[in-house]
Amino acid sequence: MCLTDPVSGRGAGTDHSFAAYGLSGEPGTEAFWAAAGTPASVRTDDGSWVTLFLWRGSPATIGFESWSEPVPLRRWGGTDCWYAEVPMPPRLRVSYQFLVDGTAHADPFNPAGAGGDRSVAATPDAPAQPHWPLIGPSDVLPLPRTRLRWTGERLGGRRTVRVHPAGGGGPLVLLLDGDDWLYLHPAVTAFDSAVTAGEMPPVTLVFLPVRDREAEFGCRRGLWEAVRDELLPLVAETGLPADRDRLVVAGQSLGGLSALYAALEFPDLVSRVACQSASFWWTPGAPDPADPLGGPVGGALAARLREGPDLSGLRIAFDVGEHETRMLPHCEEVEALTERAGATVRVSRSASGHDRAGWRHALLRDVAWALG
Repeated sequence: MCLTDPVSGRGAGTDHSFAAYGLSGEPGTEAFWAAAGTPASVRTDDGSWVTLFLWRGSPATIGFESWSEPVPLRRWGGTDCWYAEVPMPPRLRVSYQFLVDGTAHADPFNPAGAGGDRSVAATPDAPAQPHWPLIGPSDVLPLPRTRLRWTGERLGGRRTVRVHPAGGGGPLVLLLDGDDWLYLHPAVTAFDSAVTAGEMPPVTLVFLPVRDREAEFGCRRGLWEAVRDELLPLVAETGLPADRDRLVVAGQSLGGLSALYAALEFPDLVSRVACQSASFWWTPGAPDPADPLGGPVGGALAARLREGPDLSGLRIAFDVGEHETRMLPHCEEVEALTERAGATVRVSRSASGHDRAGWRHALLRDVAWALG
């Protein structure tokens, strides 16, 4: 459905307000802004959704995380109300920002944030994400007290690695792209909540920061040699519970690629994996850099799996966003080959595109499953 702008006359409706979305008052008035709360969605005849976004002030564009091209906002008459009605498919959770003169802003009318400059929208039929709290753009996320200064010879440079004993600690859970799970999505809070609810055993979270994702996660031995020989001994020195025999590696996108690579090449180190939307299209020196997903199905890891490795000791959970249409063939190929190689495999699909906002429920669920 669409509303009618009282000045432009565009749209199919006749109601000169946003009442269809549960908002009252004349757009642009102080009473309207005082009660405004968006995004708000209405169902269409075909079962999909139209979602209303509001912005107050100057012209803006909505930038969505991987799911859609940017959407420009329209002005409501001569007011300071800017809006967009965005068609959305069923079951979608997506991160977004308002882009104003090149600067990104979180949505001031949405209490669900991810870091200081982005928000999270979900269609009403998207599954709930228990344990992940609403975080506003001005909220400060809790950081683990334990910090490690990792000056690695293999990777070079100095990194700060945070360690958190959820529920008192236990098996190690290595979170690749750790800074995203510290500063954008509050993994400390979510894991604590899941442990308290009895949905997973106590674990010790290790937040691994990355400097160059392509260089470090692109199927190279150096990262995992450094983790094995340098980082994990540092974690052991903290005195926190650190069960390396039940280590779970959790990664997304290129991090998911690297996690499965580690299980293939370092089976004595990595035998439990949770990977979401892994970049299984990856091949070294992609034939068409402008279209990396257009190469061989399953990429380099599928080729490695076709060699027939014995993965009977591996327990791995795969998840990918159901709206990632070009990723699905790559993921499906690797999933099938991994199971054929003897691994214990779990496969699921999240209500999202290529977006951490959609992966975060799978992260908790699949880490718990990987621990058995």
